[in-house]
This record gives sequence, C-alpha cells and structure tokens, in this order.
Amino acid sequence: MLTACNLTCERDQRVLFENLNIDVASGDIVQIEGPNGSGKSTLLKILCGIYDEYEGTVDWQIDEAPLYLGHRPGVTDSLSVAENLSWLAGLHGQSLSQSQLANMLSAVGLAGYELVAAGNLSEGQRKRISLARYYGFNNRVWVMDEPFSAIDTSGVAALEVRLTQHVQAGGSVILTSHQPLELEVPVRRLLVGTT
Repeated sequence: MLTACNLTCERDQRVLFENLNIDVASGDIVQIEGPNGSGKSTLLKILCGIYDEYEGTVDWQIDEAPLYLGHRPGVTDSLSVAENLSWLAGLHGQSLSQSQLANMLSAVGLAGYELVAAGNLSEGQRKRISLARYYGFNNRVWVMDEPFSAIDTSGVAALEVRLTQHVQAGGSVILTSHQPLELEVPVRRLLVGTT
C-alpha cells in the first residue's frame, strides 16, 4: 500500500530524521515512536502529502487518499456534530445516510448529540467526532496522530477494537501514540528522532 524511501527532513536547522524507509502492506499497523519534537507528526504529514519540505519518495498504491486524523480534532465549532461529519464525508467524496450517521455516533458514544454544536462539547467529545469517521468512511489506509489523546478509558478500548477489525479486514494503520497499544494483532514499531 505504501513505500517510502530515504525520507529526510530538516526543520529549524535540525535534522528530524534521515534516510528513513517505510513499507506498509495490507493488514499492517505501524506505530511511529519517538520523543516530543522528534518529527512524528511531520512524518505523518509527509506521508499524507500535507508537508512537502523533505527529501525522498512517497509512493502510495491505493485508489483513495488515506484517512488522516491530526493532533487537533478538525471539527468546526459552529457546526453540529451531524453537520461536521457530513462535511468531512463530503471532503472524501462520500455521503452519509441517517442510519450510517447514527451508527457512527453510537460507536463513539455520541448518540443523541447529532444536533449539538461541536463548540459546546468537551475536548474528548470533539475528538470523538473526528474518530467517528473511522467507523463509517471506506478508506483502506488510516493515518492517525495521537488518536487516543483526550479519550477516556472506554473510548480507548473501543478504538483499539476498531483498529484490530480494520487491519483484520485488510486495511492498514499508521499512527503515533505515547501509550502502549493493546491490540490482538501485531504492531510494527518505527523509531524516529534518533539522529
């Protein structure tokens, strides 16, 4: 699904990583690890085509763009929960039926919040809006930057189950997390920031 070769990135006259190679196949979970400021988020942005100040090559062998979740929830405060998810679906060329929306919100513990403005929710609930995409969108590759931050214990457990289901169905996941993963599938680890 992904082959990235000889990735080198320098920021503020500091090399974050160099000559980094990544291969991701169907069914893989790759956890990017490293201390704060080591370039984990930058690496994910490079892989998704959001950041282009690097050397090396990134070659995706997929039909649709990866589904990307950044550090911030990526929701609009003035829109309702349902409007946010409908808008995000549109960005990915997808549409949501009422039943799909209900299932997604139920999966992340937001059933009944459809009409609530995102700005009236807690940080964890706002994060759950973004995470709901992973229960309804069809992208085969998920790229997630700290998906467990601001999520309570039950939310973490539910997301770990969802990650396992996704890769068992042939999808792939690339993520950063400072927390150890408790998954029923193998996790490959890639360390950055050691240069």
